[in-house]
Amino acid sequence: MKRMMSFLLAGALALTGFAGVSATAQEGKLTVYASFYPMYDFATKVGGDRVTVVNMVPAGMEPHDWEPEAKDVIGLENADVFVYNGAGMEHWVDKVLATLSNQDLVVVDTSQGQTLLEGHSHDDDAQVADAAHEEDEAYDPHLWLGPLNAKAQMASIKQALVAADPENAAYYEANYAAQAAAFDALDADFRAALGALPNKTIVVSHQSFGYLCAAYGLVQESIEGLTPDSEPDPARMAEVIDFVKARGITTIFFEELVNPKIAETIAGATGAQTAVLSPLEGLTDVQAAAGGDYISVMRENLAALVKALQ
Repeated sequence: MKRMMSFLLAGALALTGFAGVSATAQEGKLTVYASFYPMYDFATKVGGDRVTVVNMVPAGMEPHDWEPEAKDVIGLENADVFVYNGAGMEHWVDKVLATLSNQDLVVVDTSQGQTLLEGHSHDDDAQVADAAHEEDEAYDPHLWLGPLNAKAQMASIKQALVAADPENAAYYEANYAAQAAAFDALDADFRAALGALPNKTIVVSHQSFGYLCAAYGLVQESIEGLTPDSEPDPARMAEVIDFVKARGITTIFFEELVNPKIAETIAGATGAQTAVLSPLEGLTDVQAAAGGDYISVMRENLAALVKALQ
């Protein structure tokens, strides 16, 4: 994979000289590249009609192990702003940025300045394929699943847009203020709905809800680790089944972009049901067609949590 990445980067750099006029010059807007869906959504909310935002990870694709193609590197070479999550989520960022000659690119790591949760796996030997992956798992990267963390990420994106386009600073500030109020309302609704529930433990397929749990007093028991492509061994499966039975857990949560078979197996062994709890790493086709966004999907998550924990 590393050799393939080097090949793609070399090809992309060779092509950038022929990439032509940037989208900014063509449209009179900032060109913003976002590493995956939440960054895309936040940049779109703040940037409004003054920006063209590109979501680098295609719809329906799980972003943890996604690799940029040559066209993505060419796009970054001609972009004005690049926003990414950080905290180990995008393992490819440093390598790609080191190849760019675009000295004017405003780059923002939205995890900077935030308090990160430590990452861990239930079985590092089984779930971590190599040393680089182990380094990525030093922290839980799923910051955006805490609404106030997400608001802070959006503030970082706003600052990047202002830096790249100071003439429209007031516009970006106003958009951010309106969106920040919506995120505050979302946080208040989570606190009100979850605070009074008797049960606080959720069983999830993917260890991605640490920030949400920390914000609202929940506890997650995950079947798999921080990356959803790891397969739990039989011993881990048995542990989770025993946990579900002992705690009277009624719902096993899985996510849309990953095969639900493991969650279904545990549900079948325990009499529990399955339900979707979205880590918001991308929208489904149905969500996208309905005009879904971060806030609407998080409200779907809240409804699912309330139903499971009553």
